[in-house]
Amino acid sequence: MEQYFILIITALVMGTIARLLMMKVDYRQYPTYPQSYLGHFTLGMIAAGLGAVTVPALAEKEYTAITFITLAAQHFRDVRNMERESLDNIEVTELVPRGTAYIEDIAKGFEARNYLALLTSLASGIGYFIGQHFELPMVVRILVGVAFGSIVIVIITQMLKGVSIEDIAEVKPAEISFDGPLLTINGVFVMNIGLKDSQKIFLEKGIAVEIIPKDEDAMSVLANVGQRQAIQHNASTQLGIRKDVDEPDFTPIARRNPENGNVVMAIITMNPDVDCLVEVVKRTPVLESSKRRALDVAFKSKSEKMGR
Repeated sequence: MEQYFILIITALVMGTIARLLMMKVDYRQYPTYPQSYLGHFTLGMIAAGLGAVTVPALAEKEYTAITFITLAAQHFRDVRNMERESLDNIEVTELVPRGTAYIEDIAKGFEARNYLALLTSLASGIGYFIGQHFELPMVVRILVGVAFGSIVIVIITQMLKGVSIEDIAEVKPAEISFDGPLLTINGVFVMNIGLKDSQKIFLEKGIAVEIIPKDEDAMSVLANVGQRQAIQHNASTQLGIRKDVDEPDFTPIARRNPENGNVVMAIITMNPDVDCLVEVVKRTPVLESSKRRALDVAFKSKSEKMGR
């Protein structure tokens, strides 16, 4: 295996770099602290190492080494469970919870990023091995391995980007009003607020948006409660929310207009800026669990019936 030393190092470095590129701190708070960075960096190196030794193992006909990849897949699923449990444990500390759908989406993201490290190192190892097979100079072999790994990084990173609310819907500022104690946004009932002081605060400092789906598929996505909870959480986290644990009146609620599928939401932030709210809602990711292809299913079913 000594002749594969440079191959393993090249693949290990590329896989680790792939994992590092996906590690960033953002408003979703994962990972945020040094302990999390160290843990995920180590897991990324382990995943990259498994991918790096796969090619030499196959070249030497050590097929039993492939079983380690199976163990890695199980370990990465455990990573998803670990992240889910961690976020579930701190959910009670959030003024506006993420919701189980958002948490599951985050946990899946962690699992997928370890697969990215493994596949990148595997591709880099294959590239180096091809160069070695054709007896290319060592520098060229390394460059071929780096090129293969880079291609995988670009492809998988694009796949993991997903879509956001602005891709499926139009977001516009909306008007808050009261019909007696009923808080309404652009004519859509949201909730009952009986306290006059709370009503006054909403009218003076409240901002609201209306989310208009672009098609029936988008309408199905916005109908998902988990998706709306993610929007509420993102808005409160990024803009700051004017509420405490004992002020339920100021909890943002996204309501759906049953007549047209539009979603409205009001929130009282520390610095009211409706343009910022519009931008935050636009950038909210569309959760995997909320994605629907209602039109495709309907058309397929209709076509099958017509073909009979």
